[in-house]
Amino acid sequence: MHNYPQELKNLITHLKRLPGVGQKTAERFAFHLLKEEQTTLKEFGHLISTIKEKVIHCNACGLMLNEKGCFSCTSPYREPDTICIISSPKDAFAIESTRSYKGLYHVINGLLSPIEGKTADTIGIEELKNRVAKHSTKELLIALDATLEGDATSLYLKQEFAKENVKITRLALGLPMGSSLDWIDEGTLGQSILRRQELT
Repeated sequence: MHNYPQELKNLITHLKRLPGVGQKTAERFAFHLLKEEQTTLKEFGHLISTIKEKVIHCNACGLMLNEKGCFSCTSPYREPDTICIISSPKDAFAIESTRSYKGLYHVINGLLSPIEGKTADTIGIEELKNRVAKHSTKELLIALDATLEGDATSLYLKQEFAKENVKITRLALGLPMGSSLDWIDEGTLGQSILRRQELT
């Protein structure tokens, strides 16, 4: 990595940990930051260092809270008998932008991936079962990434709820394989919600 000062090398290494950021992009970001005013850098650093403690998640569904609380759990206009299962709070914003879904959400703790230590015991299935029972849920809409991990998690969820009196659906086919929900355009995602299919 060139003959950069060690602190600059460290910054570039950390920037490369961001999704989609390679060596060249990380270097470009790092040199851009070097040109910023010190006050701007301090504010930026403070935002980064406090973001996890400032952004609070809903204890019931896992979505991020705003000034009014949880937009899903506290709304009287949502359909409580349908729960959409997602693996990240950001996926709810993608789904909401389609205006095609009016039910509740539940964020599981990632996708099944034994290599990363994500097993059935760590993704929060018991919490989901408790919510299903509490809301007398009629439908579980599985909205997970179209990846091997997403498919494996979807099949596991289907098996876990197979004995329950609940319809299990997933987003319609047509989403590109290997894609994350936040990369799908609103029209395609909206149609996949409206044409969701029973998971077989």
